[in-house]
Amino acid sequence: MLLAQKSSAPEPIDDFEGWLNAFTQTSVLIEFAALVVCALLAWALVRGLRRALGQDDIRSIWFGRRNVDGVLFPLMLLCLAFVARDVLSKFVSVALLKVAIPVLVSLLVIRVGVKVLQAAFPQSKWVRPLEQTISWLVWLIMVLWVSGLLPVVLLELEQIGWKVGNSHLTLRNMLEGAVTAGAVLIFTLWLSAGIEARVLRDATGSELSLRKAISNAARAALMFVGLIIALSAVGIDLTALSVLGGAVGVGIGLGLQKLAANYVSGFVILTERSMRIGDNVRVDGFEGLITQINARYTVIRSLTGRESIVPNEMLIINRVENLSLADSLVYQSTMVSVGYDSDVAQVQALLLEAALNQPRVLRDPGPIVQLSNFGADGLEFTVGYWINDPEVGQGGLKSDINLAILAALRTNHIEIPFPQRVVHQR
Repeated sequence: MLLAQKSSAPEPIDDFEGWLNAFTQTSVLIEFAALVVCALLAWALVRGLRRALGQDDIRSIWFGRRNVDGVLFPLMLLCLAFVARDVLSKFVSVALLKVAIPVLVSLLVIRVGVKVLQAAFPQSKWVRPLEQTISWLVWLIMVLWVSGLLPVVLLELEQIGWKVGNSHLTLRNMLEGAVTAGAVLIFTLWLSAGIEARVLRDATGSELSLRKAISNAARAALMFVGLIIALSAVGIDLTALSVLGGAVGVGIGLGLQKLAANYVSGFVILTERSMRIGDNVRVDGFEGLITQINARYTVIRSLTGRESIVPNEMLIINRVENLSLADSLVYQSTMVSVGYDSDVAQVQALLLEAALNQPRVLRDPGPIVQLSNFGADGLEFTVGYWINDPEVGQGGLKSDINLAILAALRTNHIEIPFPQRVVHQR
């Protein structure tokens, strides 16, 4: 563990005046120049690797938005600083690099934690405070390490302890266990983020939901394994978790039935692919596009901007209209009445032209015009047509076609009859 590696720590600063004199020597300038050269060389290596590997993703954990804000730059700089310290220690008394190396180690630890959390939870509000907490803790440990007070603090923490059952716990053991557990969880999050990025790469349409299910399952499995390893590192007996598992099972069977049903329903939806991200569905009178399929709920967004959060169980046990399951074609129709004295062939041609003039109306299958009914006031014609982009909107297209029909009928002096009733009086 990091806190237990006393052998690699710098020498304690017992004599402040001697430590200050070491930094006033001319050799410090040589160390500073070597450190600058190491930084430039590390930047050049990271930039070359980025170009060679074609890493243009600004969310990359290794490279980051720029070449210096990823994990790879402080790692390269730390390795080069170790080499520079070993080389310079043969010729001059090293002082600056002894302090620089712990600082670089701390920077590397902070950068790993921050980048992994940003990649694993990109939109979580609690990530920012956690990043700041990690930074403050790491810098505090670094100061204690450089000043030589870390072994003293650890020794004092070891004296504070209590007995829990057959185990004797101390503050030092708890602190070291927390650091180990955090490191294991960060590693599992890093691994799961890499798997998710690889699985979801270039995923569109019907593949996106299935790949999302695979990435979620992989993350859950890795987090579970990481948690088990972390608990073992802390010293918790895992056999005691069997009682907790039984209690959780009883709780799910009694009080968490709905919650468990939603999670199981979400898994069924993702594996069966009966509904996918991007499908246009109608559920309980609400119509819109599926934007998210999560483990517990599904988000449906209507064309008006409203979002409906639907529990997954509802999508399994209720009737759901998927308007784009087999394909994205959607049929629409509008109806118009004309007078009985109108030329039927001319009316059909005008109605067909009004539909074809709209670029969103498909040509294959093309629109059709039918004399659908002999109404009480006139001949009733139905104009049917197909579109393949219902997510853009349907009401606006129908309105445009109705306006075009109205203009065409008025131009050709074809009457749209008013409702008429004949009253006979004796």
